[in-house]
Amino acid sequence: MASLVLAGGLLLGGCASDATDAATTTAAAQQVSTSQTATTATSTDASTTAETISATTEAAEAFLATLSDEQREQVTYAFDDETKTTSWSNFPVTFVDRAGLNLADLTDEQKAAALNVLEALLSDEGYETVTGIMGGDEYLHENSSSTEESLGQYYIAFFGDPSDSSAWEVQFGGHHLGVNATLDGTEDSVTFAPTHLGIQPAVYTDADGNEVQPFDGIYTDAFAFYDSLTDEQKATLYQGTSVANMVCAPGSTCDYPTGTGISGADLTDDQKQLLLEVIANWAGLADEETTSDALTEIEATLDTTYVNWSGATTYDMSQGDGIYFQISGPDVYIEFAAQQGSAGADVSGVTTSGWGHVHTIYRDPTNDYAGSATQQAGSGPGSGAGAPGSGAGAPSGGMGAPGGGQPPAGEMGAPPAAG
Repeated sequence: MASLVLAGGLLLGGCASDATDAATTTAAAQQVSTSQTATTATSTDASTTAETISATTEAAEAFLATLSDEQREQVTYAFDDETKTTSWSNFPVTFVDRAGLNLADLTDEQKAAALNVLEALLSDEGYETVTGIMGGDEYLHENSSSTEESLGQYYIAFFGDPSDSSAWEVQFGGHHLGVNATLDGTEDSVTFAPTHLGIQPAVYTDADGNEVQPFDGIYTDAFAFYDSLTDEQKATLYQGTSVANMVCAPGSTCDYPTGTGISGADLTDDQKQLLLEVIANWAGLADEETTSDALTEIEATLDTTYVNWSGATTYDMSQGDGIYFQISGPDVYIEFAAQQGSAGADVSGVTTSGWGHVHTIYRDPTNDYAGSATQQAGSGPGSGAGAPGSGAGAPSGGMGAPGGGQPPAGEMGAPPAAG
């Protein structure tokens, strides 16, 4: 419940006119959250896919019950509406139109109910990661040189009617966050492909004085895999000291480059398990059964999945410009890319570029959106797939190039803002 209250405070405080307004709205969220403790406690205890689907459906229906008829029309789309493919991005909400309702436009009760949907859907660890990302966005809003007023704003949308007996999708996101979760009670499945998780800054101090590092688990798992390799394996994996650029932009099409780096067939069983633990940071955002099912499918084709890496080779944020890695195979595509620019998000003494500014993408080449829609080209500035033939994420097809999903001035372009 503490994490729910934190997220409520972040979202409510992001656009408050002053500290008093932020404190008032946060207190209101805490009051609503307390009254819903029983429902939330059930959702966070989910250990099976069926329990996750049921809890998320229940939370979604409770959220819908707080809305007006007009709001319900705004938040719900047809399951196969292709809007779902272009309404999520690494950009703030003023650069790419999001589907659904802006939480900043909701009452305290409605905001808390919307966040209950997210908490019902995600595991405790997944929820902590997502709210940590949101907290970083709010931190930039309060402390950086950014002029982007939409920082701290997030949208929620449903594609299809919430149900534990048919397919529907929860879409939640804003700046540096785009969660697309398809829940299907008929197949007892939940998939998070595609989803974008990003951070800026990587480490910050929250309102209670606690140090928050949302991607520490990802970094730890990634370097555990890297460090498990022999020198010969590293030579095959490693692409160079320069941090490569992202090939597949969030919310846009992708050619799924593969064949560069080391293949799963060249890994030991232990190394394969370490690689699966890295993948679980995206594929495993929900309960244990959903995670196990996703990893079992990916493991079946791991021998023909390739991994490449560039940039730093030790987990030390004081050295170098960060890292890039790509995992590309028949059933999984992941990119983790440090961004070499802060684009107006500078905070004194805080790293907001390289290690401190990361974009990631998780996709399933065979089953994005559970097959309900075909990914369309992104609608944001500089949107589109990476340059053809860009392979391992080389600079020629990266985020700073035309069509790479990022304007030349960093991530945001003009006006200066956090990217």
